[in-house]
Amino acid sequence: MLSSPAPAPFTADDYRARMARAARSAADAGLAGLLVAPGPDLVHLTGYQPTATTERLTVLVLAAGQDPVLVVPTLEAPDAAHAVGAAALTLRDWTDGKDPYAVAAPLLAADGRFGVSDNTWAMHLLGFQKELPGTSYVSLTEALPMLRAVKDAHELARLEAAGAAADAAYEEIVKVRFAGRKETDVAADLAALLIEYGHEQVDFTVVGSGPNGANPHHEAGDRTIAQGDMVVLDFGGLKHGYGSDTSRTVHVGEPTAEEQRVHDVVRAAQEAGFAAVRPGATCQDVDRAARAVIAKAGYGEYFIHRTGHGIGVTTHEPPYMIEGEEQPLVPGMCFSVEPGIYLPGRFGVRIEDIVTVTDDGGRRFNTTDRAMAVVE
Repeated sequence: MLSSPAPAPFTADDYRARMARAARSAADAGLAGLLVAPGPDLVHLTGYQPTATTERLTVLVLAAGQDPVLVVPTLEAPDAAHAVGAAALTLRDWTDGKDPYAVAAPLLAADGRFGVSDNTWAMHLLGFQKELPGTSYVSLTEALPMLRAVKDAHELARLEAAGAAADAAYEEIVKVRFAGRKETDVAADLAALLIEYGHEQVDFTVVGSGPNGANPHHEAGDRTIAQGDMVVLDFGGLKHGYGSDTSRTVHVGEPTAEEQRVHDVVRAAQEAGFAAVRPGATCQDVDRAARAVIAKAGYGEYFIHRTGHGIGVTTHEPPYMIEGEEQPLVPGMCFSVEPGIYLPGRFGVRIEDIVTVTDDGGRRFNTTDRAMAVVE
């Protein structure tokens, strides 16, 4: 077990500040307010996560100059009241048989344009539109893509701890036997190690051996790993409520010259992407830096995904390191740098670290050796 102390818990003041900042950002974007449904945005802003997301309306209403209000079903109000962030907002409940949109409508400007969290149920959005036909809506990813992107010191500490735990799992997994075992067996080992090193939730354990490694999102299957296989490992989850996500590519026995060359190219691309991380650079600059290395080596058509994604209370969130994303990098942003080469029917290679933007560059949260490990 890692012996690092648990980070200090978030306080009502932390959530109060987040909600106030979100309301100001909405006003700056020309929005009348925000409607935040259960999901990662609600957890980030209030600390509240309903035990079960149902058809009953739960929504946080935020607007500049107005106290935040969380509209909840009456039967869930006691749980909502116990959330840490509840002290920073007003609860307004509604009972079964009543119209929840009529309860929430007085909180909204009748002709306003509102940002809505991406995972809002369509029936709820339609309910608001029916109750307030003069309103209009835009997704939060479109209107406020940086809502959760810049982390404070407490969040950075959680992400660093999650990265260290994932690294510890990797250091152990390369000691186990791969040859003759199924991908699912190694994936189960990885999941157990993530839990052992403090993750409360395992989100994914990708084990792509041989030709399966050429599928970036291959789920571990029944294929038996063989001597001579390249194996892509991509795994992560949540520790202290914040995400880990790392990839390393290992080889069962000694690699061929071609396999080593492809791995070397990906390793150089990952280093180039990381070197591009600095305040004022754009998200697409990171993608371009990594992609240029792979293209120059002749493998450009085999790098088939973006270079990175943001991470926080979920393992995938804005910002995204991809061509066309001109969002400037600022200190506190956290995201993956994970170029790859995928040769269909043969093998794949991916190397991934989570990094954060600092005042003068970038810092990795994953520090395990990026050289190709040889496993048994």
